[in-house]
Amino acid sequence: MPPARPRRSELATPASNDWMFAKSAAAGADMVFLDLEDACAPAEREAARGKAAKALNELDWGSTTRAIRMNGVDTRWAYGDVIEVVTAARENLDMIVVPKVRRARDVWWVDVLLTQLEETLGLGKKIALEVLIEEVEGLQYVDEIAHSSPRLEAVIFGAGDFSASQGARVDTNFDPVADYPGDLWHYARSRIMVAARAAGIEAVDAPFPNYRDPEAYRIACDRAGAMGYAGKWAIHPSQVEIANDAFAPTPDEIAHAVRVVAAYREAEASGRGATGLDGMLVDAAHLRHSETVARKAALLGLDGTGLDGDKS
Repeated sequence: MPPARPRRSELATPASNDWMFAKSAAAGADMVFLDLEDACAPAEREAARGKAAKALNELDWGSTTRAIRMNGVDTRWAYGDVIEVVTAARENLDMIVVPKVRRARDVWWVDVLLTQLEETLGLGKKIALEVLIEEVEGLQYVDEIAHSSPRLEAVIFGAGDFSASQGARVDTNFDPVADYPGDLWHYARSRIMVAARAAGIEAVDAPFPNYRDPEAYRIACDRAGAMGYAGKWAIHPSQVEIANDAFAPTPDEIAHAVRVVAAYREAEASGRGATGLDGMLVDAAHLRHSETVARKAALLGLDGTGLDGDKS
């Protein structure tokens, strides 16, 4: 099981735009990734490595997870992204996001390269990985991808490139241009969610380009959270607070979980495996839900008094 870390908001920042770095570091995001891939023009990608490493080394990131998004393993930039940034940033890099993963071998390639670098540099920690599913082939093999490396902590749905890979007719917010019933990407989101959970890791939802519509972004966060997603990408600092709030348990959810635990434990002490609370059945399945709330509350430093079980 990978180490637990909050990932309610994952803020994208172009690695070539160093004037944005300080604002991103102070945005309060659970994770910021300096993007060496699509957000950088091809001519800027090699120079952006040094800018990213300098920011990782010199800025105050607080509790924010520090990451880069490398270029895809099938590009000429991939090995240089890993070698140059890891060599320069060392322990100041927590995670690498691997884009356009199609098969488990793509993750294996990055894992082996990182292992060699960590041994050569004598690093004191393992650099974690997240992977993007943004090709139809990647969705087809998402189960093997999710189990591909002990470094892997999360699988991300990349709706933009995925829509191109699928040939979907969508607008610039990756919404269907036709009157489509329901969520066009529900199947992909469900596949990714189930594969991640089966592997003991988390799932992160797709970016939402329309950053001038915070209400629609909040709805998208809430829907992803209802499916079990741990967080969502933010493409603008204004989206960070929305995601942080949407993917955290509310005080009411925590209070209800406390009551469920108390009711179940009282029934258990009386030799019963189920009881009632507010006219609803409470059994072992409900206890599991409460423990999920407890783990999330503890991870985020929220008050979970009365929720028993392991909160580490």
